[in-house]
Amino acid sequence: MRKVALRSHALLPRRYDDRKVLATTVDAWGRALWLLCPDAELVPNPYGRPSPVPRRRPYDALLVISDAGAVQERVLRNVTLHVYDLDALPNGRIILDGYGGTDEPNTQIYGRDGRPRRRLSMGRAMGFLMADRLNHLWSAYGDEGVFADPISSAGLVRWDSGGNRRWGYTPPEGGRHIVDVYALNVGDGVAHAAYYPTFPLLQAHADGRIHVRKSRVTGPSGIAVHGDDVVMLGGDGQHDRLHRCRMTDQDVLVVDEAVLTMPNGAPLKRYARPVGRGRRLYLHGASSKQWYVLEV
Repeated sequence: MRKVALRSHALLPRRYDDRKVLATTVDAWGRALWLLCPDAELVPNPYGRPSPVPRRRPYDALLVISDAGAVQERVLRNVTLHVYDLDALPNGRIILDGYGGTDEPNTQIYGRDGRPRRRLSMGRAMGFLMADRLNHLWSAYGDEGVFADPISSAGLVRWDSGGNRRWGYTPPEGGRHIVDVYALNVGDGVAHAAYYPTFPLLQAHADGRIHVRKSRVTGPSGIAVHGDDVVMLGGDGQHDRLHRCRMTDQDVLVVDEAVLTMPNGAPLKRYARPVGRGRRLYLHGASSKQWYVLEV
């Protein structure tokens, strides 16, 4: 089978090796973000590798931004969360998602000056938190939130960049409700999601329009979209399989398949949840310091 290689995208500089990476992503502008904590310990995780946890809260975290190799730093003051995810918002703002304690808000928005602007609750079991460049923010959820939390119950929710809820998914007549979002791609003004139980491809626009297409790819972990072309990573029990597809009005049709490899052609092993940004799909493996990219 044909092989397709990832390309290197961004690497956290060695001078930060003494810091623990709490969370990392690639934002809507293609910049790699790492949130670092100067005083964190590794705590065993029953579901995977040990995870870094701040020894005390609140704390000041260091945000490192790599933009085409140019590195910037910013300090985020008085972080109260054990951070799981982050993203960049327009106008230099940053949003963090994590755990703050029982009945405490799980999300914090920071201004360009690194100081907290707003704390809010954005639902339980958030699997994805992704913003675009047009002041839209999308959150997607797993079953533990969908069945237990009124905010998470829609499965896919759109907010404005200030953290105000604007829309939640309601399936069309005959469609299935979201139980668990497996893969999400966010472009400017549009999101694509593949979700359990039947794994259709949901296309949701910021103006409220939705389009649901049947897909034969079961359980993909990542999505890249460019026009009517779609690439799905994983699914069907094959974590390194690329399914190249074409969207029709009703279906997502597989037109080709390939195997995704590392840049040097080595097999692609375990990777963290991919980040889909329009035509690009970003991945990192066991190390959260190195990001790779695939482009449709």
